[in-house]
Amino acid sequence: MNDLSKKSVSQLISKRFSANWSSVLAGEGWLPKCRVENGSLNMSLFGKVRQVYRSSGENENLLNQVSLYHDSHLPTLWLLGKTGAGKSTLVQSITGNSQAEIGKGFRPCTRTARQFAFPDSKPVLQFVDTRGLSESGYDATEDIKICTKQGHALIIVMKMGDTEQGDVLRAIRQIKFSQQINNYLLVHTAVHAVQDLKERERLARYNCGQVEEILGSPIASVAVDFKLPEGGTDGVEGLVGALSDMLPIVAVALRKRQSSDEEVRKFQQLQTKLLWYSGVSGVSDIVPGIGLVAVPGIQWKMLTDLAESYGTKWNKSALAELLGALGAGIGVRYSMKFGTRQVVKFLPGWGQTVGAASAAVMSFCTTYAIGRVACKYMYHKHRDEDVSNEELRDLFYSAFDSVKAVAGQEVAGVSKADRLPPKASE
Repeated sequence: MNDLSKKSVSQLISKRFSANWSSVLAGEGWLPKCRVENGSLNMSLFGKVRQVYRSSGENENLLNQVSLYHDSHLPTLWLLGKTGAGKSTLVQSITGNSQAEIGKGFRPCTRTARQFAFPDSKPVLQFVDTRGLSESGYDATEDIKICTKQGHALIIVMKMGDTEQGDVLRAIRQIKFSQQINNYLLVHTAVHAVQDLKERERLARYNCGQVEEILGSPIASVAVDFKLPEGGTDGVEGLVGALSDMLPIVAVALRKRQSSDEEVRKFQQLQTKLLWYSGVSGVSDIVPGIGLVAVPGIQWKMLTDLAESYGTKWNKSALAELLGALGAGIGVRYSMKFGTRQVVKFLPGWGQTVGAASAAVMSFCTTYAIGRVACKYMYHKHRDEDVSNEELRDLFYSAFDSVKAVAGQEVAGVSKADRLPPKASE
């Protein structure tokens, strides 16, 4: 970007932006003025807060479009197994949502499958349960299409002791042939129903062997029991760990770590909300130019939402105070990178792929980091307690780093052929 002249930057922007978008970006005050310094586009987002965070009906409509797109491209765990294998109970056990266990939270998404978004409001991942395995001539094509819209994994659920898995194996063969699914996990359920340990191991090996013969490679497997005779569960933590290896979002959204810190426990209750806003911010960067308008608005809505959860007031003065606590270094570094990566996206070929992906990852991680810092800031602010600027800055960087893998997989999982509707980029 250092070799871009002021003239070339202007030409790129004027060439790619329609007259309508130019008026939205500049005329309505959503963006600060742009200037080129030392060959780089500098957009002082943090330094011109009042200009950035303004809303209008047109911008609100844009944010709604981006949100809908995000919610239709959630990271997906595809559950494949016979009726009664424990698929719904699996979802209930790892999410803590009892609606999943009785099936009420599932909604039809194809003729033979239903989906369960988690959480129900502002979802960050989804489960797809295939119901048509026992139907004659079951065709997985439509279900494969649904499950490959985003980062995906196939979870094969087999009840311990049930070795008659013909319907499941036929579906696996079709899925393998499609070459669309790369991550597989075999989950043995109701393992304590088989008391003899040697017999349990034999049965597990047998079903693993059936699946591996089709896949042509070893498959990772876990053994769980969601309802022990004496109460409780067995193997759920190992299951969450195995799922996290395939979808990093699982580790962040579902793996709750014990903490004696009340602030951390409060944050964990809001963590999926931060992940949702972060995902929407990342999605807004898929199309050139939209991130310039959408990301600041999404972050403002996130901060306002968080303030309600903490019982504090949120306004421009509060934002200025928070950004002041973080220090100028973070604001300047972010604003310059933000402006630069947006211009990169307008470069033919390279900018539409690498530039957009880089912008999306940056927006995801930055939104999450800002949200995490805001949670700590609001928690102590509500209690009239002080929190050091250094502590907030360290938290910003650690939060940013903690979701890099999540952001990378979400961005990589978005289908190249399935972009935002044309109107959103006009």
